[in-house]
Amino acid sequence: MTSGNSPSGNNNISCSTCRANCCRLEVLLMGDDDVPENMIAIDPWGGHVMARLADGWCAALDRDTLLCRIYARRPGVCREFELAGSDCVALRANAGLPV
Repeated sequence: MTSGNSPSGNNNISCSTCRANCCRLEVLLMGDDDVPENMIAIDPWGGHVMARLADGWCAALDRDTLLCRIYARRPGVCREFELAGSDCVALRANAGLPV
């Protein structure tokens, strides 16, 4: 998650206005991901995923700032999640946020 504005030019879509909605998604870890061991969980099928805390948000999310505490080491899936992309817009719409 970054704090920049949308590459599409829509200033309504910004990480700073989303309240970390993407940090509620399940993140499957790949072999080259380098997240801290204490933030890894095993899903019911044996896959490695980002751990979640009781509130349902990613274990790496700072609950005060709503920013990623391991941004430099975030998983590839998080790196590829596109600001203002179709998944981002759908998440924001479902949360009642401006799109």
